[in-house]
Amino acid sequence: MAERLSGLSAPWRGVLCLSSGVAAALGLPPLGGWPLAAIGFSLFLFLLAQRQRFGMWGSFGLGWLFGLGYFGFAFHWIAFAFLIEAETYLWMMPFMLGILAGGMALYWGLAAALARRLCADGLSLALGFSGLLAVAEWLRGHLFTGFPWAVPGLIAETMGGLAQIAAVVGMTGLTLAIVLWSSLAYVLLADHARGGRWMALMLAALLPFAWTWGELRLAAASDDMVPGIAFRIVQPNVPQEQKWREDNARAIFEDLLRLSAAPTIERPQGVAGVTHLVWPESAVPFLIDESEVARAELAPLLGGRTALITGAIRLDRSAQPEPAVYNSIVVFDGKAEPVARYDKWRLVPGGEFLPLGWLLEPLGFRRVVETPGDFRAGTGPQTIALPGGITAAMLICYEVIFPGGLLGDGPRPSALINVTNDGWFGRSVGPYQHLAQARLRAIEQGLPVIRAANTGISAVIDSHGRRLRLLPLMQTGVLDSGLPVALASTPYGRWGDGLMLLLVVASLASALALRRPA
Repeated sequence: MAERLSGLSAPWRGVLCLSSGVAAALGLPPLGGWPLAAIGFSLFLFLLAQRQRFGMWGSFGLGWLFGLGYFGFAFHWIAFAFLIEAETYLWMMPFMLGILAGGMALYWGLAAALARRLCADGLSLALGFSGLLAVAEWLRGHLFTGFPWAVPGLIAETMGGLAQIAAVVGMTGLTLAIVLWSSLAYVLLADHARGGRWMALMLAALLPFAWTWGELRLAAASDDMVPGIAFRIVQPNVPQEQKWREDNARAIFEDLLRLSAAPTIERPQGVAGVTHLVWPESAVPFLIDESEVARAELAPLLGGRTALITGAIRLDRSAQPEPAVYNSIVVFDGKAEPVARYDKWRLVPGGEFLPLGWLLEPLGFRRVVETPGDFRAGTGPQTIALPGGITAAMLICYEVIFPGGLLGDGPRPSALINVTNDGWFGRSVGPYQHLAQARLRAIEQGLPVIRAANTGISAVIDSHGRRLRLLPLMQTGVLDSGLPVALASTPYGRWGDGLMLLLVVASLASALALRRPA
């Protein structure tokens, strides 16, 4: 195979790199083709190992093409957002997707170039590339506001108990493990040193061990619920093209009231009724916290005992020179009085603000979500005390894809509450990937996730990442559930990326130790 690959022309190498990236992305949820991901990563390392044909810039180019194939396929669902008002936004689609996928692929190009420069062929290259790609993914999630969507570690979503190791090493550590295990086929075929192959087999044996450990952890999981707490999640399923029309405001609000008041089919034992009602991101197309009419209609629904946690557009009229617009969560008590709020602080590039607006706006580029000016960012993560004696860390939309910066100051919360509107993305893979990342946060932190999504997928996820209740995509309805009990803080929750850093250091040190004279 190495001889055949070394004889390929540059265009064919490029095509194979792109194809390998696409194959790796097929392992992401909901497709779950993790064997194809293993083929993709191993084939790419075969191409990268042809060190006699090109130097660091050539290696960077191969890594960039590999990343372009991966992210181009992984991000294709974003195109659906440009179809909502196609007459305004469709022309922007190829530019925005191309810039996003190509920009994210730069990180992979750098990882490939450094791996080519520092490592020998075989196991050394696999270990070095895995460690460097983990570093690249960590940087991708932190630099320039960060965008850690579709990390390779998410491939573990469809691999049973394997995802449980995120409770120890987090998302980036899981990425290192997935990439390394996916690269071992290359090592077994290409590493001609007997010791390298034996070491590869030993690393491969860790896969079923980790998988089994995860399954045992899931089997030992408790089904206990917090006493006296009953959540109702409302999924109104409002099509995105209808959501912001002023003439739909009354109908949307009435649908939310109707669903919220529907009879409770299942309720936790010992709870008389719903204690906490959750509506999705920007649930109504008006300023609900300023509307006396809305609060008057909410009061009998809440009945003095039920708290409403709703996504809402909020206006700070004290800001100068013009009111500030926030994407927020507002908490109403049982009397429909607003008692707490959280302002989203991680804003979506291209959606809630336009990066390099000074350059792009004159060229005709616009944000997908139109408001008078950009949304303002909140002050940071926040844990809110809710009626009923529980606390929750609030997450709006894609804030749930970040493993760090979830919890505010103070005691550990009882749950993570994530409100979102994935209606922009239709029946694409985007909402499934979004849900998978919310599940990963539950595993990492050992906290349940209560998730309300406008068009789905709404869910109750326990502290081990088990999806206890779920409302499918594009379905109208409610979820009634208790609140799963939180675990004690996980190793990842206590130490963050510290253990991941140890894995990276061990991987890179081993790669350098295995270098042999060419």
